[in-house]
Formats: sequence, C-alpha cells, structure tokens
Amino acid sequence: MKFTSTRNNELLVSGSTAVLTGLAPDGGLYVPQSFPELSRKEVEAMVEMDYPERAALVMAKFFDELTYDELLNVTTRAYSTFDGDPAPEVKLEGGLYVLELWHGKTHAFKDMALSVLPLLMTALKNKVGQSETCLIPVATSGDTGKAALEGFSGVDGTGVIVFYPDGGVSNAQRKQMVTTLGDNVKVVAVKGNFDDAQTAVKKAFGDKELQEKLGAIGCKMTGANSINLGRLAPQVAYYVSAYVDLLASEQITYGDEVDFCVPTGNFGNILAAYYAKLMGLPVGRLVCASNDNNVLADFLNSGVYSLSRDFIKTTSPSMDILISSNLERLLFEFAGRDSALVCEWMKDLKEKGSYDIGGERLYAIRETFVGGYATQEEYADTLADVFDEYGYLCDPHTAVAFDVCMQYLDETDSEAPIVVVSTASPVKFASTVLESIGLSAPEDGVSALKKMEAETAFPVPASVYELFDMEERFNEVIDPANLNETVFSFAKGLK
Repeated sequence: MKFTSTRNNELLVSGSTAVLTGLAPDGGLYVPQSFPELSRKEVEAMVEMDYPERAALVMAKFFDELTYDELLNVTTRAYSTFDGDPAPEVKLEGGLYVLELWHGKTHAFKDMALSVLPLLMTALKNKVGQSETCLIPVATSGDTGKAALEGFSGVDGTGVIVFYPDGGVSNAQRKQMVTTLGDNVKVVAVKGNFDDAQTAVKKAFGDKELQEKLGAIGCKMTGANSINLGRLAPQVAYYVSAYVDLLASEQITYGDEVDFCVPTGNFGNILAAYYAKLMGLPVGRLVCASNDNNVLADFLNSGVYSLSRDFIKTTSPSMDILISSNLERLLFEFAGRDSALVCEWMKDLKEKGSYDIGGERLYAIRETFVGGYATQEEYADTLADVFDEYGYLCDPHTAVAFDVCMQYLDETDSEAPIVVVSTASPVKFASTVLESIGLSAPEDGVSALKKMEAETAFPVPASVYELFDMEERFNEVIDPANLNETVFSFAKGLK
C-alpha cells in the first residue's frame, strides 16, 4: 500500500516511509492512497480470534511490507503487557456500552497504539535497513507522553523527548512522566498550553537546519503523536474489535450499524473510527465529544474552525486542545482529496485564525459526525449520575463522552447500539473523581487514591501508588522558542 500527503496528493510513499518520518515533507499528514477493504468474512472470522490477532489482521491491511506473522509478533508482544483483555466492552443497559481502552501500563488509551508503535518502527527499520537513530519529539496534553516514554524506553536505535504544558496536566500524569526510567528518554515542561507545545514540535519537523544538524550526528526525526500513521492503524483495530465483540455476544448481527461516542481533542481517536467505516465496517454515527474547549463541536455544527476563543484549563486536561491536528485528514477526504484546497484552509488557519469549509461539505460530514460538548460542571454531574445509576466509575474525559452521548440520545430517535469510548482510568484523576461524586479530595495524591478506592471500591493498581515514591528525574521548563535547541541537545547525548 502507498500513502499520500494531505497537502500534496501527487506524493506517494511506502508504509515504512510514512511511519519512520511521521510527517510529510510539505507539513501534511500521510493518508492511505486508497482505503483497504475489510470484508464481512474477515470481520466474522475475528470472532474466534484474540485481540492481538485481530489487531494484526487490521494492521496488515495498511502495512503490506510486513507479513501477517511479523505483525502478529508485534501485536502479541505489545499487548502482553496489558492487564487481561486490552479492549474489553462493558454493557451498561439496553444498547449502551463502554469500550475500555485503559488496561495498559499507563492506564490510558494511548497505550493501545504506543505499545505497538516502537515495535512496528523497529520491524520496519529492519525491513528497509535504516540505520539512523529515530529521534521522537512528542507534544502531550497528558497521556500520550507517558505512553510514548513507556513504549520507547530502552528500545535500541530510538530516543524520545516529551514536551508537556507546564501546569497543564494532572498531578498523576506529571508524576508518571517525570519518574520514567531509561537512558533514551527525556521530559520537558513548556511554558504555555498544549497548542504552544504542539506548534513548536511541528515547527521542529519543518526546520531544515535542525534536520541537517541531526542527520550529521546520525539521527532522523519521526513522530509518535497521532499525526503518525503508525498510531492510527492500531486505533482502527479497537473499533473493529468492539464491533466483533458485539457480534460474538449476539448483541448485533453483521450489517447492524453501531454508533460510537468519543471524547477527543486532537481528533485522532474518532478519526480512527471513521477509517474503520471507510474500510467497510458497519459504523453508524460518530459522536464527537468536547469539553469547554469546544472548537470541534463548533466546527461540526457550523463548518467554521476558529481559534478566536479563550483557552480553558479543565479537569479533563487531555482534551484541552484548540488546534486539532488530525482534523486535517478528515478535511482531505471531504475536500474530495483536493490537497490544494486543504493547503488553502491550513493557510487561512495560520494567517487568519479560522477557515470555513462551506455548507455542502458540512452537510456531508454531518451525515456521519455529530458534535457536542459538556462543561466541567455538567460532566462532573454526569460522572456522579453514571456511578449512581450503573455503579460504573469513570474518569472525567469519559464523563464528557457520557454527557454528550446522553444529549445525543435525548435529541434523536436513534435505536442503534452506542458505544462510549473510555479513554482513561479513574486512577489518573482521583481528586476530580472524588469531587465529582460529592466527596472532598485530600491534597496528597496517595491519600486521594486511597480515599477513592475506599469510597468507590475501584481497585487502584500498586504501580500507581508506587509512582509517588519514585524520584522525579526531570524538572526542566523551557519557552517554546527554545524547543529546537533542547531537541538537538538531547540528540547529542543519545548513545
């Protein structure tokens, strides 16, 4: 399979190039030249497969440079670190389900792809004979950072440096990152918000002088954020697996459409569900759930993407994003794959702070996508309501999805099964969870975890408690303007 760029549809590259470079040379994002088909026969055969086998089958559709057995080796090793089923589906009532994606090492959905990506990169590097060290700068709004650090720590021929917004992640998220062990990892706080960090990382990828300096010392930059196609393919797999699980439990028959409600900030998670639909999976409506930073909800309701708004720090920090990078991939599809038009929109966003896709394209998008949002007060109440009604404890990001899901069900007459995608474990946000269910939260992180466990009976893994006894290895804070210098300094120290 070949891949093209959202900003140059005449460019064609291999899967290995797409994954090992991350970002196209024109600044665009790689997308499949055409979407592979996932047949009914293949989907039904997955009923008898375990999760690594399902994931390998889906990924083989994208990366034909590797055999199915080579990809199965990747997925088997990646998901062996998970606690039981990597992506279990929980039925709450009737046609309402929850897809739990937080059973990996860092207790967030980013593990689903970032446990796979380092192994996939290594397999592709070996296949094409690439000898340079893969240098991976990562901007994170909370969860991607630790998942990337955990996935790449100790992996030969790689180095990962994570940038997070100073004061813009939860205490547990920060502790997870700054205590990471390994000689090939580094964590740096950036003054400003996530968009500041993400913009600086994108600029680093486009800086030819930096690339030349890195090349001179045997390093080559690639991305581990969801802009990397090696992240998206494993994410497509869990939507396919969720559908298969409903088949296996006889909740649906093949061809029944299933809706998904996804909490998202950078649009990668929900985009993966759309890619599954383009491959032929019977996906119905995709409900995009935003928090107070509701730029995506506004876009899906108006067709105008505008940055003319305040950035709000919330209790669902992984969604505190105003520049949703993966939306560019969706725009490419609904622009009829007209890369010149996508370039025009991206130029307008950079120079004017907004773009307007027009009513006809918006109408087409809204045939599949629904945009909604919930404020902090609203999703805190919903978190408590879900716990009271179903005995199901969720984190604040998942509570956003539940709230928007309930709005969607109230406003439509949909009878399709709907799956709420749960993106993080409550253990990462113990204080917020406690306050949402009407309890005071101790200031001390360990005490908050113990109280949440005692009051809700939600088990907290020993590894989470152990975080608070670990030494914090990284405390550097930089201006976004100094990111390139920090990246090069880190690269020089890699062995």
